[in-house]
Amino acid sequence: MKPQIISIAGKSNAGKTTLMEKLIAELTRRGYEIGSVKHAHDGFEIDKEGKDSWRHKNAGASAALIVTGTKAALVKDDRRPALEKLEAYLGDMDIILVEGLKQEHLPKIEIFRKGGDYDRPLFLDSPDLIAFVTDSDFSPDVPLFGLDQIDAIASFIEKLHLSHAHRETI
Repeated sequence: MKPQIISIAGKSNAGKTTLMEKLIAELTRRGYEIGSVKHAHDGFEIDKEGKDSWRHKNAGASAALIVTGTKAALVKDDRRPALEKLEAYLGDMDIILVEGLKQEHLPKIEIFRKGGDYDRPLFLDSPDLIAFVTDSDFSPDVPLFGLDQIDAIASFIEKLHLSHAHRETI
């Protein structure tokens, strides 16, 4: 079965990365295999100039796979739409958490902090919004969580989006 994909959305400096980090740790502790995606803009390069894998790609390879006994990193030219890439590369995960891809129609958990650089959440009226994490007075018609309620947010994700996943007994 294909893994569920959930976008952690919000404006810059709202706390998306911190929320992702805490959710990944908690869901992993519960025995799930978590795929994590950070959407970057075109032109982003992970490979370092001069390194062997960079030299392979620079010579014309369409893909360069760097492997060790326990890790792998793939740098690959891939023009497929973002969602196809997620399923192709992370299809063996129980769930995929995405930081970004906010334009895609994915289930979204929005994080919104009062006193930030913006007055209003991005997805208050979006049908994609499934939960809202905040310290503000905004209260959309979806489950509402405080910034530090990681256990409750993880339980929400587990109940609604991981019922299909096989979980190891801890």
